[in-house]
Amino acid sequence: MTSSTVIAGAAVAAAPGRPRRRRRRGSFTGLWFVLPATLVIGVFTLIPVGYGLLLSFTEYSPLSRSGPEFVGLENYAGLLHDPQFRQSIGVTVRYTAQVLPLLVVLALALAVLANKPFRGVGLLRAGLYLPHIVSLTAVSMIWLWLYSRDGLVNEALDLLGLGSQRWLYEPDTALNAVSVMRIWKALGSNMVLLLAGLQAIPQHLYEAARCDGASAWQQFRYVTLPGLRTMLVYVVTMDVIYLSQSFAEIFVLTQGGPLGATTTANFLIYEEAFQANQMGGASAMAFVLFALIAGFSFVSIRAMAGRNR
Repeated sequence: MTSSTVIAGAAVAAAPGRPRRRRRRGSFTGLWFVLPATLVIGVFTLIPVGYGLLLSFTEYSPLSRSGPEFVGLENYAGLLHDPQFRQSIGVTVRYTAQVLPLLVVLALALAVLANKPFRGVGLLRAGLYLPHIVSLTAVSMIWLWLYSRDGLVNEALDLLGLGSQRWLYEPDTALNAVSVMRIWKALGSNMVLLLAGLQAIPQHLYEAARCDGASAWQQFRYVTLPGLRTMLVYVVTMDVIYLSQSFAEIFVLTQGGPLGATTTANFLIYEEAFQANQMGGASAMAFVLFALIAGFSFVSIRAMAGRNR
């Protein structure tokens, strides 16, 4: 037997193990790529969430010399009888309910307009999207000036002879004023998402509808809306999540006032944790709010999956 024959036989015998080793080596290489992101998520998300869950079963103030004291479900039971927490949930629901329909309907109307081929459509899209790239705190500062006594809104009302208003200092107008600001801020991002959904609808569906004599409204009703269903559910779900977690605009514009008229659940959590220094109660509020948002998201996703079957 020659040496070349021996080498060839060894190569043939080793061949079945090579793909397995390459796959194993490739799996370890993939782990190295995901390791940094996994560490970041674990350190800055999972560990704080786990620590917050533990704190929700304790009585703990950072200013006290003693550590957290385990109290079981006492914090959660206390929330059932806490009128301030119930009011904050009510404000959050009202804020979401009055912002969401206008936000989605106006964004859909603007997306339909921006989907038309006319001169300056690119400038229109950029102008509508511009508020989204500005931070929420900066936008809130701008609207704080607009709503001020000498701001642009009251100046316009004075010119019309309607008289100025104390927009952010009256319980009847404060939440509405914040809602207008939030709609203006989020309109562009919703418009872009819905515009992408519109451009993904096959054009031959519209051509077939026109051949059947469908009017513009019928094309919108039976072609556009069904084609946008998935994107609409996504937009509504994300808007509800963001609106339920509203904090920056409340902090800058009203500080939760007047008389708690704009104290959302997220802002109350901030007050409980960093002003009252009750970390246990604040953590319990945060997880109740998380459960409510997760429940709505689950129902929305199930509804979307059911309609798409």
